[in-house]
Amino acid sequence: MKKVMTIFALVVIVAAVLFFAMKGSASKEEGLKTFACEKGSIIDKALAVGTIVPRHEIAVKSKISGIVKRLYVEIGDEVKIGDPLMDIAPDPTPLELAEAKRQVEISQITSENAERELDRSQSLKDKKLISDQEFESAKAKCDEMKLRLKLSEEKLALIEEGQIKMASKVMENVIKSPIAGMVLMRNVDVGDPVVPLTSFQAGTELIALADMSDLMFRGTVDEIDVGKLYQGMNVALKIGALPESKVEGVLVKISPKAHRDEGSTVFNIEINLTNTGESLLRAGYSANADIFITKREDILLIPERLIEFVNDSSFVEVQDSLGTITKITIETGLSDGINIEVSEGLNEGDLLVERPPKEITGEM
Repeated sequence: MKKVMTIFALVVIVAAVLFFAMKGSASKEEGLKTFACEKGSIIDKALAVGTIVPRHEIAVKSKISGIVKRLYVEIGDEVKIGDPLMDIAPDPTPLELAEAKRQVEISQITSENAERELDRSQSLKDKKLISDQEFESAKAKCDEMKLRLKLSEEKLALIEEGQIKMASKVMENVIKSPIAGMVLMRNVDVGDPVVPLTSFQAGTELIALADMSDLMFRGTVDEIDVGKLYQGMNVALKIGALPESKVEGVLVKISPKAHRDEGSTVFNIEINLTNTGESLLRAGYSANADIFITKREDILLIPERLIEFVNDSSFVEVQDSLGTITKITIETGLSDGINIEVSEGLNEGDLLVERPPKEITGEM
C-alpha cells in the first residue's frame, strides 16, 4: 500500500511540473510578436544644431559723443538707406567746452598775426628786399593759420550745436540708416549717454539693423558626420517654434577648423534657405537641420531592434507557416537608427519574431 501511495505521489508531482512548464511556455509564446519584412526607403542624414539668423546684421554707432535727444524708429520698423534713426545732442563737459572756446581764441590771434606778417612780407617783396621764396613761406603760414582757425571753429560748433558744414557736405548729429532693413534691436532710450566710435574705443551700439528677407541657418555639426558632408547637399530644417513648418535649404559652407562645444568637437556650417513655404521666420529661432547624405529606395527594411548582434554577425528569428521559429543569419546595410536595410537572408513577407522582454525577478 505504501508503495502505491509513493508512486501516486510521484505521478502527481511530475504532472504538476509538466503543467506549470507548459503553462509558462504557452505564456511566453503568447507574448511573441511578429513583423513582416516590407520594402521601403531609408535616409542616412547628419544632424546640425543652430539658429536662423540674418545674413548681414549691422550695429549702428555714433561718431560723436552726447546723449540721445530724439528717437525716430522702434523695434520692428522698416527703414531705407539714409532714413533718420535718432538725434544725438552734444553733451560736452565744462572743461571740453572751455578748451574748445580757448582754442578758437588762440587760433584767431595766431591767424591775425600771420596776416600781418604776410602784409609786411608783401611790402618787402615789392621793394625787392626779400626773395620770392621767403614771401611764399609767409603766405603758406598765413593760409595754414586760417585753416587751423576754421578747424577750431568747426570743433566748437560741433560741440555746441551738434552739426557743422564742410563745403557741400553737412556733418550733423542725426544718426542715419546705413542699409535698408528692419530694426531688430534698440539699445538706448532718450537721455542715455552715447560713447563715440573712434580708433581707440568701440563705441556704444545704438541700433541693430538687418535685411529680414535674406535669412540663413548657422549651426554646428559633430565631427563624426562632417567627413560625409559637401557643399550643395539638400537640407530639411525643423524650426522649434514652428513645428508644422516645412523649410528647405542647401549646405553652402563647412568650416575647415573645428572647435570645442560643451566637451564635443564640432564644425560650423552655413545653410542657405531655398524654400520657407508660408512660414514667417524670425531672427534667433532655434532650429535643427537634417542634412541628407544617402537615400535608398525600394529596399527590404526591418526594425533594427529585432537584430541580435554577435561579434561581426547579425541574427534574427523567423517564423514559418507552421509556427516554427528559426534563428538565421542576415546581412545588413544602411540604418537610420530605427529601421535597417537587409541585403541578404530575408525575403519580402517573411515574419520576424520579437520576443517579450525578460522578466526581472527578485530571486538570487
